[in-house]
Amino acid sequence: MMDDSAGTPALSSRAVGLFGNLQMHYQTLLDKSTPHPGARWGLTGGLLFMFLLRIVLAQGWYIICYALGIYMLNLFLAFLTPKIDPEMAEELDEAEAASESGPGLLPVKNDDEFRPFIRRLPEFKFWLNSTKAVLLSCVCSFFAVFDVPVYWPILLFYWMFLFVITMRRQIEHMIKHRYVPFANFGKQRYSRGK
Repeated sequence: MMDDSAGTPALSSRAVGLFGNLQMHYQTLLDKSTPHPGARWGLTGGLLFMFLLRIVLAQGWYIICYALGIYMLNLFLAFLTPKIDPEMAEELDEAEAASESGPGLLPVKNDDEFRPFIRRLPEFKFWLNSTKAVLLSCVCSFFAVFDVPVYWPILLFYWMFLFVITMRRQIEHMIKHRYVPFANFGKQRYSRGK
């Protein structure tokens, strides 16, 4: 007679192996998609369009759509924000300068030093989290428990209000600290010599 303890480790090791294999294929797919941002965002846009079409045709799950909008707005703001907040960096620089004030110390930093824009949330992670959120929203839209009855125009108005307020604040922050989070915007372009 076969006891259960002998079969369980073999079954669990196969499950772990299968999970590891799936995880390896998933990571390979992500690695191959990295140099193709247009195709990645096109896929996410298509998924988002299908989700919104489902919401409009089914006339429900507005709260899921609202939660997705708030989450994607949060991701977008993290994408636009620098990794090190300029206001905090200025305070840190002042504190370091005050603590190191002594005769004969050489300056450590130059005020005109070039500092590249480093995002709080890189583009790839922004895309990956957005795609996961859209897929999760699609899955949630198939369950009636998530179809909470709400008056959708109020949610839409409130989301638009939040979007305008937060973007206004973000643009003011960008103007105040003179940074542009878009790589190709505002750079000088040179024509090819023929």
